[in-house]
Amino acid sequence: MDAQQRKRKPPFDREEGLAKAQALFHARGYDAVSIADLTQELGINPPSLYAAYGSKAELFERAMQRHAAMNALPLAKILVPSRPPDEALTALLVAAARQYGADERLRGCMVTEGMRADDKAAREMAHAIGQAGADAIHAYVAAKAPKRARQITDYVLVTMRGLSSFACLGMTQARLVAVARLAGRALESEFTAGSRG
Repeated sequence: MDAQQRKRKPPFDREEGLAKAQALFHARGYDAVSIADLTQELGINPPSLYAAYGSKAELFERAMQRHAAMNALPLAKILVPSRPPDEALTALLVAAARQYGADERLRGCMVTEGMRADDKAAREMAHAIGQAGADAIHAYVAAKAPKRARQITDYVLVTMRGLSSFACLGMTQARLVAVARLAGRALESEFTAGSRG
């Protein structure tokens, strides 16, 4: 059998590998995924993995960036300046609840859950990627309720993190959305009280 007759293995597709790594990290979390898990999933050996992506942490960062680019909540469409703030923030929480509970295997927000990683580097990467969204929410709230911007923003972010965590624990999408709507009623009360004060 000559070289032309030999079946050649197709070249490694880095983007396809990144997508597979993203799904693995999302499903299990950074700490539970080993190099052996990644090489098995991607069908390559450790030296090839390092050559293609660098370290496990670097691959995780790229996977989170891909996740954020493909799954980021449409903040600009939801947090419209002319929209009443309680309505906009409730819509944001409901959108998060729907997204976090939409996929039976890839539950929650990969970046949010990455913030709980035991590995310091991975945790810091997740915080850095998530910061832009947190800043956008804070800017919106500050324009509506400057004196209570930090408190209200913290409430929204903590609620979103809770929705992600409970999605990962298996709470149904319907229950997550119900919680988001209940949290929205608290926001409505907060803004109504603030307008009277």
